[in-house]
Amino acid sequence: MVMEQRLREKLTGALAPMHLEVVNESGQHNVPAGSETHFKVVVVSGAFTGKPRVAQHRMVFKAVDEELRGGVHALAVHTCTEDAWTRTAAAPESPKCLGGKARESA
Repeated sequence: MVMEQRLREKLTGALAPMHLEVVNESGQHNVPAGSETHFKVVVVSGAFTGKPRVAQHRMVFKAVDEELRGGVHALAVHTCTEDAWTRTAAAPESPKCLGGKARESA
C-alpha cells in the first residue's frame, strides 16, 4: 500500500485530478504476493485540456518519475480531460499478463 499511496499523492499534487484511480495489478503478474510493482492509473484532469495524449502521459510520468525509477516496474496510463470523462466515465481493462512463467505455460 505504500507505493500505491505515493503514486496517489504525487498524481494528486501534480495534476489536481477530478477523478483518480490507482490500481495495484501486481497480483496479475509473476511477482511475489504483496508486491507493488505493476499499476494502472486513470487520471482525469483539467490540466490535460488542449494537450495531445502523448503530452498527457508525459505529465503523468513526470509526476511519478521517482517511483518509476525506484520500484514500479510497469505503469498502465489512461488519461482523459474532464469533458471527455463526462461522456465516457470508463477506462479499458488491462490485458492479461503473458510475461515470465505465464508465457512459458501458454
